[in-house]
Amino acid sequence: MKLPGQEEFDVRNAYENVPTGRLDSDPGSGPSPDGSPDTDSQGLGVPKDPPLFIQLNELLGWPQVLEWRETGRWVLFEEKLEIGGRRWSAPHVPTLALPSLHKLRSLLAEGLILLDCPAQSLLELVEQVTRVESLSPELRGQLQSLLLQRPQHLIQTTGPRPCWGSAHPRESSHDEDAPLKEQRQNALRQKLPPGAEAGAVLAGELGFLAQPLGAFVRLRDPVMLGSLIEVPLPSRFFCLLLGPPTLGRSYHEMGRAVAVLLSDPQFQWSVRRASNLHDVVAALDAFLEEVTVLPPGRWDPTSRIPPPKCLPSPHKRLPLQMQEGKGPSAPRRAPAEDRHSHSPHTPSPELQRTGRLFGGLVQDVRRKAPWYPSDFLDALHPQCFSAVLYIYLATITNAITFGGLLGEATNGAQGVLESFLGTAVAGAAFCLMAGQPLTILSSTGPVLVFERLLFNFSRDYSLDYLPFRLWVGIWVATFCLVLVATEASVLVRYFTRFTEEGFCALISLIFIYDAVGKMLSLTRAYPIQRPGSPAYGCFCQYPDPGGNESQWTRTKPKETDDLLSMDLGLVNASLLPPSECVRRGGHPRGPSCHTVPDIAFFSLLLFLTSFLFATALKHVKTSRFFPSVVRKVLSDFSSVLAILLGCGLDASLGLATPKLTVPREFKPTLPGRDWLVSSFGTNPWWLSVAAALPALLLSILIFMDQQITAVILNRAEYRLRKGAGFHLDFFCVALLMLLTSALGLPWYVSATVISLAHMDSLRRESRACAPGEPPSFLGIREQRLTGLVVFILTGISIFLAPVLKFIPMPVLYGIFLYMGVAAISSIQFTKRVQLLLMPAKHQPDLLLLRHVPLSRVHLFTAIQLACLGLLWIVKSTPAAIIFPIMLLGLVGVRKALEWVFSPQELLWLDELLPEKERSIPEKGLEPECSFSGSDSEDSELMYQPKAPEINISVN
Repeated sequence: MKLPGQEEFDVRNAYENVPTGRLDSDPGSGPSPDGSPDTDSQGLGVPKDPPLFIQLNELLGWPQVLEWRETGRWVLFEEKLEIGGRRWSAPHVPTLALPSLHKLRSLLAEGLILLDCPAQSLLELVEQVTRVESLSPELRGQLQSLLLQRPQHLIQTTGPRPCWGSAHPRESSHDEDAPLKEQRQNALRQKLPPGAEAGAVLAGELGFLAQPLGAFVRLRDPVMLGSLIEVPLPSRFFCLLLGPPTLGRSYHEMGRAVAVLLSDPQFQWSVRRASNLHDVVAALDAFLEEVTVLPPGRWDPTSRIPPPKCLPSPHKRLPLQMQEGKGPSAPRRAPAEDRHSHSPHTPSPELQRTGRLFGGLVQDVRRKAPWYPSDFLDALHPQCFSAVLYIYLATITNAITFGGLLGEATNGAQGVLESFLGTAVAGAAFCLMAGQPLTILSSTGPVLVFERLLFNFSRDYSLDYLPFRLWVGIWVATFCLVLVATEASVLVRYFTRFTEEGFCALISLIFIYDAVGKMLSLTRAYPIQRPGSPAYGCFCQYPDPGGNESQWTRTKPKETDDLLSMDLGLVNASLLPPSECVRRGGHPRGPSCHTVPDIAFFSLLLFLTSFLFATALKHVKTSRFFPSVVRKVLSDFSSVLAILLGCGLDASLGLATPKLTVPREFKPTLPGRDWLVSSFGTNPWWLSVAAALPALLLSILIFMDQQITAVILNRAEYRLRKGAGFHLDFFCVALLMLLTSALGLPWYVSATVISLAHMDSLRRESRACAPGEPPSFLGIREQRLTGLVVFILTGISIFLAPVLKFIPMPVLYGIFLYMGVAAISSIQFTKRVQLLLMPAKHQPDLLLLRHVPLSRVHLFTAIQLACLGLLWIVKSTPAAIIFPIMLLGLVGVRKALEWVFSPQELLWLDELLPEKERSIPEKGLEPECSFSGSDSEDSELMYQPKAPEINISVN
């Protein structure tokens, strides 16, 4: 059904007059509002149209009082109006009855199709859709009056209660198409991105119509239609579905069908470029070809399907001409290895060898210099404040823990003060100069192992430790500079996920082992009380018979007395049962008697409370409780809140638990030494040359430790805009090795767990999310200021002892455990280890299990477990001197796996080495199932952008 003169609406412009399934020959002909080409970020060739908000207004009340009421809305998913509950339903995947789609197709084929309609107001639009030959002038007037009636909306305003929009006839005025106050206050506006458009669907039964009336309109320019849409958005589409009363709710279902069609990106793309009725019907037929039918009686039609956690990629749903590569503008289909197009092993500018000495370093400096001012300006965001608090506490925890361990390993040659000072100086310098300032420098487990070995060697051969260590550091800095000059950092392309997971799992286990080990040491220092034990009653002070001062008698080992009396503010206290205290003339219940609490039990309570509370708050963001803003704040400050909770619990109970020990004087831990280490001390001169041998092993360890962390942090799926700086980072580490060795400070490299936590606390996510759609990951807030402030605060912490001394150490150990558990649980290796303990019927539906036999998956996991166990054994034995070589051996083991597993299996279980990627033909590694076939249920998942797996911290 066409109007006389309708041809004038069919504007044949170069952009709109495109047959279904084709793109314009000029890829830039449809620019997006920001000036970028009108294609999606994945480069799949699908133009990026403005998002569409669709609203269904249903005509109710026939034959009594007629009124329009909004009963459904769509962006990605459907929301239904629950009239009884006066609220909108939760977003869900819409389901349609197949007959409603067929009826809709017939109605549109026989109805009115207006493409590029020039109407500029709702009144003009109503006049156009009612200019139908089958309607008499009287019926046309009644219908126009009905269509101009203002609909009712249940608008969720920013206030505490929803409000209903008025439903009275529209009166003519100069601002009749202006949005109402309720529309401007609609909270849904915040969830719609800028540039969104609207589509209105009007459906219902009308008794005075003798035959169905259908109209589909695409406006030439988006137009504000007043109160027709609950959100003040310009409308692009308008659909009218009216007819005489029928059995059932056929027009309601047809209206839902139109709304679902318009919410489908592929159908929307087609109708935006349709030039005639045939194109619209063809788009509907293409939608019907992809419909999945659920058999009746096998599911409940009233149930609502929740939105999926991850939507499939649009690659598989490209128009047929584009999939087959037809047409002059059809893009080439992406090969299977595009699954790893975001892989760090794909050649990138940072990993291209220049062939010149220090060529990579020069390129890193040139690449990062233009970003330097923005590295500070981009930090002016409240999220950075949360990141500073969290990473600061994690950093001082790490500095205190490793400082204490280093003091034990070196017999007091280095301690907590050196750890604090070194962390502050090295970390701040690195944040100012490095190519990747998001990296957090810290002492690490592997380097601590080497420090212990070096000290034991010096002690066994009566060598002066710090001068010997100085020359080892000088040689390490020299070897590292040689590696920078020869661009050895390009070898990080051979660090696949196999190597990364082995190293990350080792570091995470060190975190967990240290946290649990520290708690066990508390139980040895503070033995758990047992009922009936006479040794624990109270601290008893009794007078000295021969003098005026109080006398103390010991009945337990000295170290236990000292620890307990120190925590209670006493000196040389005795542990006596009350009866013995009275017999000696003391006052067991007087002011000089203190009840001995069960320190070990309450320390364990604080340890578990902080760990569980931080873990629970971490997952609050994805829970159903509290508004989204509250969930985000609780998740952002999960570790900080856990520490505050532990401190409050400790203070409220008055527990004498071990507290954070911060140095109060600024002087070296080793008595009698200056800050600048002597060149030789009592060592012979030739030892400066012999130090090159252990320095070579340490250089391998530093290279592996630093660059594996750098590879993990600079993965392409983290969407870092400012690029990496592998050569510049390693150059900074070399210079800092020289500085810390000269000052007798600990050696520092990139800390994997804390650096990942730093990045995760700076995640950027989309604010405007369609109802039911999870926030999309936008990248990382790249800047230098958070790390710089963290390390400045770490240096100041030396003078904040009056405040920090109230933090219980068990609480910090709990946060330490939380970081280790979160890190190890985020890698695929952990999921595959869990598969070893699961029966096949209970295993999750992982993609790798669809393409790799379970026995092969278990074999790959067993090899990783064996390598991890060997690394742990070597680290824990006197053979730890070869620990750096064992880390380097992971790369060799991964190379040897090519003889055990096929490239297809390694593609799913790990990643391909660079030369293997180049030797495989373009389509040589496509999965065995065809991507173009309809049975390839997981093929579209191959093209999903990888989400970063950093589940460590506050975000």
